Amino acid sequence: MGYSYILPVTHIKGKTIELTTLLDTMKILVATEKPFAKVAVDGIRSVVEAAGFELALLEKYTEKKQLLDAVSDADALIIRSDKVDAEVLDAARQLKIVVRAGAGYDNIDLDAATRHNVVAMNTPGQNSNAVAELALGLMVYAVRNFYNGASGTELKGKTLGIHAFGNVGRNVARIAQGFGMKVIAFDAYCPDSAMLDANVEPVHSAEELYEKANIVSLHIPATEETKKSINRHLISLMPKGAILVNTARKEVINEDDLLQLMAERTDLKYLTDIMPAAHEQFVDKFADRYFSTPKKMGAQTAEANINAGIAAAKQIVDFFKTGNTRFRVN
Repeated sequence: MGYSYILPVTHIKGKTIELTTLLDTMKILVATEKPFAKVAVDGIRSVVEAAGFELALLEKYTEKKQLLDAVSDADALIIRSDKVDAEVLDAARQLKIVVRAGAGYDNIDLDAATRHNVVAMNTPGQNSNAVAELALGLMVYAVRNFYNGASGTELKGKTLGIHAFGNVGRNVARIAQGFGMKVIAFDAYCPDSAMLDANVEPVHSAEELYEKANIVSLHIPATEETKKSINRHLISLMPKGAILVNTARKEVINEDDLLQLMAERTDLKYLTDIMPAAHEQFVDKFADRYFSTPKKMGAQTAEANINAGIAAAKQIVDFFKTGNTRFRVN
């Protein structure tokens, strides 16, 4: 028989929830269609079991029903790119918290989580360096003409525009400065002082960013405000020889606009690690100026895999022991 542990009161969008549970029967489920590396799972297990909780694994599942069955008695859930929608939350009768191991969280239905009194979190910053290194790698690939043997140019001396100066954007700035690039950034929610402290020049509109930058690196989330916001108006402002790099979300690109603009501007290059819906059209028309990785891979490093998974486990333990909801996103 477990003993009762009453958590501090937590709040989700004005709702007050008092969570009561049994510590020695607490079940944390890791549900990953694409599993964590074994060393990451071992780290998660160490954190969970040191707290006195039970760890359950659902890896490489092939049907949604497997996830629905697995979450039925879980108190907490750790996911990667797995979708947690209203149906999953309906099945998860005991669930109190879901943590997406990574920065993005558009695979969680936040409204449904709130309706079910489930706290949703992400693990910001844990894969930021991995994404930033990939972004710079794509830039090098672009200026050296996709390694086709032709003479290219250098990153040194070019102006890099960072669209959104969060954890990833700050790492991109740090690495780019090592290449000798001038770095500017636009982020309506970030104070100028944070950019200046990083030796980055703040600009105060998206238009100004695109006008001044030889290369723009996207790090904005996919929201109702940002979807298709990277459009003809903005991209057309970029100078000759411009390069657009997207390691954020494919939804932020207006693909029709970009296809039309690349047809008109033979100097424009687009590189991404999120394959566009119109991938085949980009390949057919602009094979020498377009590149996409086969799948999203910004966070696909051993280090990021470990960091994000262990951070998710620690946040869950902290939530149950202290009520900490610092990284809540709903």
